[in-house]
Amino acid sequence: MIKEIKFTDKALKQIDTLLSQKDKGSFFRIAIKGGGCSGFQYEFTFDNSKADDDLNYEKILIDKTSADLLKGSEVDYVNELIGSQFKITNPQSKSSCGCGVSFSL
Repeated sequence: MIKEIKFTDKALKQIDTLLSQKDKGSFFRIAIKGGGCSGFQYEFTFDNSKADDDLNYEKILIDKTSADLLKGSEVDYVNELIGSQFKITNPQSKSSCGCGVSFSL
């Protein structure tokens, strides 16, 4: 169970919508990967299997390392002029790039 990460109703609704278009048994995966102009970036993908170290919230998977880096975060889904996207507000982030895709810790 992912306790220290909050998901807004909009984010959960969008994840459900996306998963409804995938094969039954698919999961929505959130991960933090190295890269981007600030050092780390969020990655949103689909997965058909759950790893042993994955934390699970409904049909959402987050690996243990990413979950530690996401503690205290809020996952939202926003509609802005530049488009719709998942937005993570992470209190552990020290800075982020101008486009909001990458961040540093």
